[in-house]
Amino acid sequence: MNTRLLLLLIPFMLIACQFRNEDYIDFAAIETAQNLDFRVASQRETNLAEGIPEDCYLPDGTTLSTLTTDTNDTTRHSAPRQTSSTTGTHIYQELLKWGSQNIVTEIAGTYTSINTTTGEPLRLSGKVMLPKGRRPKRLILVSHYTVCSDAESPSNCFSIEGILVKSGYGLIIPDYWGYGITADAVHPYLVMEQTARNVLDMYFSVREWLKAVNQSPEKDDIYLMGYSQGAATTMAVEYLAETQYIMPENLSIRRVFVGGGPYDIKSTYENYVNTDQVGYPVAIPLVLQGMINGNRLNVRLEDMMQPWLCNKMDEWINSKRYTSAQINDLINTHTTHNILTREAMEQTSDNVAELYKAMTVNSIISYNWTPATSIYMMHSIDDQTVSFLNATAAQSKWQRANIQYNFGHYGSHTQCALRFIYSVQSLLKEEEKEMKQYE
Repeated sequence: MNTRLLLLLIPFMLIACQFRNEDYIDFAAIETAQNLDFRVASQRETNLAEGIPEDCYLPDGTTLSTLTTDTNDTTRHSAPRQTSSTTGTHIYQELLKWGSQNIVTEIAGTYTSINTTTGEPLRLSGKVMLPKGRRPKRLILVSHYTVCSDAESPSNCFSIEGILVKSGYGLIIPDYWGYGITADAVHPYLVMEQTARNVLDMYFSVREWLKAVNQSPEKDDIYLMGYSQGAATTMAVEYLAETQYIMPENLSIRRVFVGGGPYDIKSTYENYVNTDQVGYPVAIPLVLQGMINGNRLNVRLEDMMQPWLCNKMDEWINSKRYTSAQINDLINTHTTHNILTREAMEQTSDNVAELYKAMTVNSIISYNWTPATSIYMMHSIDDQTVSFLNATAAQSKWQRANIQYNFGHYGSHTQCALRFIYSVQSLLKEEEKEMKQYE
């Protein structure tokens, strides 16, 4: 190519580059004079037109690739169950159909929260997911389900709830204390006030950051969303927002979506003991360690858990190297007395009484509170991971609340998770149609 022709083409090449990148924002490079708490650590773009990324984990610790090898069930649990007529693969395909915002901007970052026991500040991490090229319609504050490996932390993977970005929503998903940049710490599993406070603090931190980078949502009111552990946490977030949390500005919660949640930790744990069966074996060491450490109980883990498992806590669980599916395989038993000591199986012992007290304090249905916000609650009757007794307990407790219940034979815990996200997607679409009628 001669020099004259090259000089003529340069302006057109520059214009082409400009149009190709005009909606790209390098958030990590933005400098601002404001003293912002949320700090960008990394950024990437994901094209959902190509499907959900391989680094997307399901609630049982497996990846989405398991849906292509087992379309009738997406869990690794061997106990018999009723299965849904709609396969996980079908729901996954349906999830990808809605919405036109295919490019998701994923921003991992850090923010400041607090240790609710000591009052000391904590620096935690999480992820913000935004539709590329437009401001989000609204924000959804997501409390994630149980993860065991740090690879499953939202800041380190693609959270499956991110599919909602296709419909134009922005997501804020905290890692929780014990994951992401704090992966060397023990996670206070199901310690409600601590985790809920950490979740809310990320929202407030990110809200200010979004203003600074001109990405504030079109509407100020937000949605809360969570499945499994995230459902119980989401209800605790709602509780703090309505009753206790001292907020820098008003917080308007439009609606709450929860599914498959352990709202009654004590009864769930008692069920493991009374039936001598546990569908999700890793739950026992997670709950025991969470209650003992998170509530500073004068109870020794080695008195409650069989030595063969107690000796593996740091290697299998606290190392954050293994997913829950891998740990369940390592535990290799669904019989409760093979996991718990004889003392732990004796419900009248002093140690068990201390544990049950802590479990009650951290069970959201034990609070003297009725939610004021509209709630959608889903649970599969066939759930072997989080017993359906949690759903019936919640329904009995919150009879006067504005809750839309959706209980049915929806297969396994993980199958129901996919159906739950699909339901949230459908409900958001319905709300948008209703709002347009009044505009």
